[in-house]
Amino acid sequence: MGAKGAWTTVGFRRLGAAGSAAIALGGWAVGTLPAHDPWGLWVAHGPGVRAAGYALAYGGLTVLVVAWWLYGRAGASVRDTLATLGWWTAPLVLAPPLYSADVYSYIAQGAMVLEGHDVYSVGPSVLDPDGPGGDAAASVGGHWTDTPAPYGPFFLLLARGVAWATGGTIVPAVLGMRLIALGSLVLIAWALRNLAREHGRSESAALWLGALNPLLLIHVVGGVHNDGLMTGLMLAGVLLALRGRWITGSAVIGLAMMVKSPAAVALLFVGVLVGRAASGPVARRVAKGLLAPGLVAGAVVVGLTFLGGTGFGWIGTQSVAARIHTALSLSSDIGLGLGELLRLLAGTDPDPVKAAVQNLGLLVALVLIVRLAWHATTGRTEPVRALGTALLVLVALSPMVQPWYLLWATAVLAATASGGRAMGAVTVLSAALVYETQPSGSTPPYGFVLAALVCAVGVALLRRERADGERGRLPGQRRPTEAAVEADAPTAR
Repeated sequence: MGAKGAWTTVGFRRLGAAGSAAIALGGWAVGTLPAHDPWGLWVAHGPGVRAAGYALAYGGLTVLVVAWWLYGRAGASVRDTLATLGWWTAPLVLAPPLYSADVYSYIAQGAMVLEGHDVYSVGPSVLDPDGPGGDAAASVGGHWTDTPAPYGPFFLLLARGVAWATGGTIVPAVLGMRLIALGSLVLIAWALRNLAREHGRSESAALWLGALNPLLLIHVVGGVHNDGLMTGLMLAGVLLALRGRWITGSAVIGLAMMVKSPAAVALLFVGVLVGRAASGPVARRVAKGLLAPGLVAGAVVVGLTFLGGTGFGWIGTQSVAARIHTALSLSSDIGLGLGELLRLLAGTDPDPVKAAVQNLGLLVALVLIVRLAWHATTGRTEPVRALGTALLVLVALSPMVQPWYLLWATAVLAATASGGRAMGAVTVLSAALVYETQPSGSTPPYGFVLAALVCAVGVALLRRERADGERGRLPGQRRPTEAAVEADAPTAR
């Protein structure tokens, strides 16, 4: 890499780090602050400080997004990109929770398990306000105070460990959960590099879109969402299966399912890999592909459920999130609109109509996912890339969609795809959806306006690239000569 390229890479790294630092600094004033912090570190401030905090946070976020987009064009090596990931992550490590209050739910649920409450039948409100996890329970978002946990026993065991180690005290408990998030980020980066290598893609480009992504940084590191852990385990399981170690890979995907259930989609495509590698009659190969990974993952699920001591209540709580309307869910928006229209015309209850449309959306998603698996089975598409598209379909048609759900598909597509509409969509959406929520965790109407504006700018930039003769090459995807330089560099492996 020439001096100019090195200077550009370092310059964008520093620019992004400044943006990340501004987000963190602003977060101390306008982040998702707890209801009570006995240490007095994460406390509310006056209007003037809050105004400055919002200016810093939004300004820093914009700087980070611009630096990320431009960094993808700089032709950085793997080593440079990993260093940049460290620079951009570091300022967020000690910040209060950002963009979401979910981490307080995690801590409270861990304390509930520690105290022997049935976390799958009651919400954090059962905790003693003066006991372990009481401050976390008081800080939980209003929707979730009396809502049972939708997470699997494996994640609740981790949350229980954090609650036990910290006594549920807010600052150390949040930092303990953030350590898990940082471990997830390391796992994602490792899996991305190896999956990209398996698919003949640029490792640096995969890291740029799948790990350096601002949407991941602010919601997995800043917001401490457990989607990072689910995604990291899922990627690791798929990688193991791709390398022929499908039993271990299926077991790891079972762990991912016991964080959040959408990871189960990966089992279908691991089954495709297993069936294609098997020998013997077609019926035997199909049966092995359909059953074997599921049996392995199922054994892990059952074992963890017994080990966690929380019971099988998680099966019945998988739909609790759908009770909360999110404007990013297409099926929920259509269902709500139709329900309200029928209420005005015929006086009917709108809720059954909304639920029916949500279920229809899930049915359509299931059909499309099975079709993608069939295409992978017949060789029309590569199985792991088909998994990325399947996760994108699942998110698009789910009854509840949050901005960070996009990360499920983005990580897989980052390591397997080399262009096309899906890659363009997740790239632009990654830049846009960071604006949908405030640092305080609320979702203001102007957030959607900002996201729409960024989408328009992103689409215009991609079209200009194609007009300039770079059709099919997105940010982070370098010219063949640049990829060859990375392949020859000793730091690229």
